[in-house]
Amino acid sequence: MTATALPPIITDWFQAKGWAPHPHQLDMLARSNDPALLLIAPTGGGKTLAGFLPTLADLATSGHEGLHTLYVSPLKALAADIKRNLQTPVAEMGLPVRIEDRTGDTSAHVKRRQRADPPHILLTTPESLALMTSYEDAPRIFAGLKRIVVDEIHALAESKRGDQLMLALARIQQLRPDLRRVGLSATVDDPAAIARFLARHPDPCPILIADPGPDPDIAMLTTDQPPPWSGGGAAYAIPAVLDQVKAHRTTLIFHNTRAQAEIFFHNLWLANEDALPIGIHHGSLDREQRARVEAAMVAGQLRAIVCTGSLDLGIDWGDVDLVIQIGAPKNVKRLVQRIGRANHRYNAPSKALLVPANRFEVIECLAALEAVRAHDLDGAPRGSGPLDVLCQQILIAACAGPFDADALYAEVTTAGAYATLTRADFDACLDFIATGGYALRAYDRWQRLMQRPDGLWQLRDPRATRQIRMNIGTIQDTDTLKVRFRRNRGGKPLGEIEEAFAATLTPGDTFLIGGQIVRYEGLREMTVEVSPDPGRKPKIATFMGTKFATSTQLSTRILHMLQQDDWPDLPAHTADWLALQRRVSRLPEPGRLLIESFPHDGREHACVYGFAGRNAQQTLGLLLTKRMEEMGLDPLGFVATDYATLIWGLQPLTDARALLDPQMLEDGLEAWFRGNAVMKRTFRASATIAGLIDRVSAGQRKSGRQATFSSDILYDTLVKYDPDHLLLKITRTEAMRGLVDFGRVREMLERVGDRIDLIRLTRLTPFAAPLFLEAGRVPVDGMARERLMAEAADALMREAGLG
Repeated sequence: MTATALPPIITDWFQAKGWAPHPHQLDMLARSNDPALLLIAPTGGGKTLAGFLPTLADLATSGHEGLHTLYVSPLKALAADIKRNLQTPVAEMGLPVRIEDRTGDTSAHVKRRQRADPPHILLTTPESLALMTSYEDAPRIFAGLKRIVVDEIHALAESKRGDQLMLALARIQQLRPDLRRVGLSATVDDPAAIARFLARHPDPCPILIADPGPDPDIAMLTTDQPPPWSGGGAAYAIPAVLDQVKAHRTTLIFHNTRAQAEIFFHNLWLANEDALPIGIHHGSLDREQRARVEAAMVAGQLRAIVCTGSLDLGIDWGDVDLVIQIGAPKNVKRLVQRIGRANHRYNAPSKALLVPANRFEVIECLAALEAVRAHDLDGAPRGSGPLDVLCQQILIAACAGPFDADALYAEVTTAGAYATLTRADFDACLDFIATGGYALRAYDRWQRLMQRPDGLWQLRDPRATRQIRMNIGTIQDTDTLKVRFRRNRGGKPLGEIEEAFAATLTPGDTFLIGGQIVRYEGLREMTVEVSPDPGRKPKIATFMGTKFATSTQLSTRILHMLQQDDWPDLPAHTADWLALQRRVSRLPEPGRLLIESFPHDGREHACVYGFAGRNAQQTLGLLLTKRMEEMGLDPLGFVATDYATLIWGLQPLTDARALLDPQMLEDGLEAWFRGNAVMKRTFRASATIAGLIDRVSAGQRKSGRQATFSSDILYDTLVKYDPDHLLLKITRTEAMRGLVDFGRVREMLERVGDRIDLIRLTRLTPFAAPLFLEAGRVPVDGMARERLMAEAADALMREAGLG
């Protein structure tokens, strides 16, 4: 297809700009009648315009009444950004097209107006779209819908939000059988899997792959100081990072957690003697503060912005010419996505620098660099659709009116993740929604559906729709409290901190939020009141944020790297560390499991190098200490990183194979599950999604303690009286897949088989030494904290031969 096939009004606009459509944009237009289509194009390659070009062409030539195209993104900020970027060409072309967004930030009266009079193009999120499908007038809202564009589809495909979105699309497709689906992404490790996710099962979904453009310009940042042996703050790199900020127009500085972003921003600001304009952006900050930072970025008023995953995705942040990743990226796909924020233009290489936070992360950063250059993205299949999301979907369907169970089952199984859903599992979910299950069916509050004489199902109490709609969504809030300045200072909102952290505060304590040091004054009506206190040394708010585990592919690449004869691409300090480990003990190998056993400081230690990711190594520590207890080895504790688990106790380990018997570990996991808080935490999340527990009631959000109390009572009741309850089965599945990541423990055991190398040594080893710093990170109040930590690190490294 050529540009001449575009309507003249669009062709003239391209010519006026001095532009020409990219081939993949024209291909999308030529294939606009495909039922589903996935476009993979590099960041800056005009993916969004490619997705909307068929819509604009249709509206320019034919016009339309009501909603024509839905655009769904993972982020509210991305929807707002696309709205702004799309309105400009529409206005310049003079097209009579209404473009609006609908997210959690949209006011109630605007949402009501959008239902009565939908715009031509509506930009929204999975949660808002699911809510729209719950209304009785959904058939009228979607009556003229022709297309749906799912942006950053790879990010949605990895979470329950994506499952919720696909169930919503299955519902809309029943109303609009000719609906066209488009998926857009720059970072897809398995295009065929994403295509299956997007398509209406069993329809095929063609894949368009654009010219990927030049490889990114990516390297490790050179610093005067070597990174420390442990930790995640990368404070040592502040001067070098500041030099890079000064040398570039706009720099995005990414972190893996919100707490690390706050600490780094604080340290960067203290070192910012030239008073360069620098901002901070993460999900715990107040919405207005985030909006101000975003506006300043777009206007080119900031030289740098310290950020987290809140800016990972396709927002066009003005004139960004450098991305810095602080800490190992843990995931190659995420790194590629973040790199793409720099030089957001087609056929212009993105520039990025990696900053390892500690010595081991130097190795991981090099492995990630090699993976990016080899275009080796990581990813793992998610498996079948989760049943807690299906339970919520049944409630959503009931809100829209009476439904037929056979028809709903047929509808649900057109959503890719639910294509293999058995009727028995569907019926179990339906029974749970209708009755609450065996142990709860005596309580009216959980009997939410009834079957009519004509066989259709409906809500037992139609007034329940309001409560159900207030709790739609799969994002699980951490237990947070709002933070505001004291009212005599205007009550300005700053953001949120975790409830557990707030419980540790006493009046006069200080902490960081939004880059400011504030003093805790008290708690008023579930709000933390603070006042400015810039002169004090702060505590750090323990934001949950996102804690990533190193991907399987990246761990495998690191293991292969360790087998090289030497490491010319590594800094000398890290290469020497690896060489010393090889001389003193050995380096971990692919297909084998290395365990070191040695005495230290009056205790026996065992270090298990599983390279299975932090969650799995943590789980391994729990299971191995239980086994060691059974074997009479008297374990006292453990600490885990992404690569190893260090266990200390009173007796030396002499039989590694008995310790790592797979069946014994699995049995131990079952016993641990039964009495562990992990299961209650997982149960609470799944029960909230499935509709058993409300997080919002009568317009008021419950506190974390209230929700935990009610979910714990329910969990204990079901375990005692109904151990086969659907929600307990869902909880076990989710815990295995998420929090404990036992799948990676099992994969590691299968990979190594009986190839376990237990080495007895007379002292700690270079590789094990940094784990002692992990174990010893106990807060020490006052100015001596960093000096004591540095002295402890020096002593350990001297003992390991690295002094």
